[in-house]
Amino acid sequence: MKKLTILGSIAAFLTINAFGASNQELIQKAKDSGLEPIPTGKALKEYQLKKAQETDLATGYNPKMTDTQIELGKKLYFDPRLSKSNLISCNTCHNLALGGVDVVPVAIGEKWQANPHGLNSPTVFNSVFNTVQFWDGRAKHLGDQAQGPIQNPVEMGASSKLVVDKITSIPEYVDEFKKAFGNKVKIDFKLIADTIAIFEETLVTPSRYDDFLRGNPKALSKDEQEGLNVFIDKGCTACHNGINLGGTMQPFGVVKPYKFANIGDFKGDANGMVKVPTLRNIAETMPYFHNGQFWDVKDAIKEMGAIQLGIQITDAEAKKIQTFFDSLTGTKPQIIYPILPPVTDKTPKPSF
Repeated sequence: MKKLTILGSIAAFLTINAFGASNQELIQKAKDSGLEPIPTGKALKEYQLKKAQETDLATGYNPKMTDTQIELGKKLYFDPRLSKSNLISCNTCHNLALGGVDVVPVAIGEKWQANPHGLNSPTVFNSVFNTVQFWDGRAKHLGDQAQGPIQNPVEMGASSKLVVDKITSIPEYVDEFKKAFGNKVKIDFKLIADTIAIFEETLVTPSRYDDFLRGNPKALSKDEQEGLNVFIDKGCTACHNGINLGGTMQPFGVVKPYKFANIGDFKGDANGMVKVPTLRNIAETMPYFHNGQFWDVKDAIKEMGAIQLGIQITDAEAKKIQTFFDSLTGTKPQIIYPILPPVTDKTPKPSF
């Protein structure tokens, strides 16, 4: 009896070791495929600061990612008065309670206007890890991106002058800009947009997947690991790689046209390239694709296999990949909705 017990213990030990080795091989396979974890601690702060400084803030104002700058950026992010109507904020389309999106196929802006190109709102979470912003990649930095929707007539519809006039007419905002950037600060439109970007750069959502890539084999379940392995073997990491599993420009419809290419008139940039959406928090950011035509992520997975890789991904394989995707749902930063400063009699009134 004792001999059998010892043999059983040895067998169990060997099984655990073999499973552990298999996990470590998958971790290395993922890294070799170009997948990277979100940096942690000091490395993450340095990454965020580097991105903020690359934004090229208004002349003379070097972002430090201080708590004061971040808090001011948060207020501006949530303030609907940056829009012409006083009704639409950055959070309207990039809702931090909804995975950083609006959960509708097409973004809706001023006067209930739908995006004229039929475009879906990408998530703002982890956007600091994108190499470009917007579906056509026309902005390199978040500060540049923030300027676009504010001025777009079908989004927030405000001119740069109107935004500056509103902010500078509110004494509390003026004081907060001085605290954030110094008493000699000149509040211009670029600085307002770049300050929003400073807050957005903090919207990072690490997940169990990152722990797995950093060497913890128990961070993902056996089924999630199997899904990750299928994801890699099918070739999905050709586009969905790096820290954000996306965020770079890639050709779209490589093998055959996208099933819903006729919905909206978006064709990518001048070379037909499209920004690859991040897969982080994808279980929360439906509907999928640039025009929001897929609500079931398994259908989106199969469509990508067909049009990008020229392969048929079965229902069973799509389900496995979906299981892996669940591990990409990260821990959201705690966001306390800010109390915004009141307007004065000098503040421009809303118009519709």
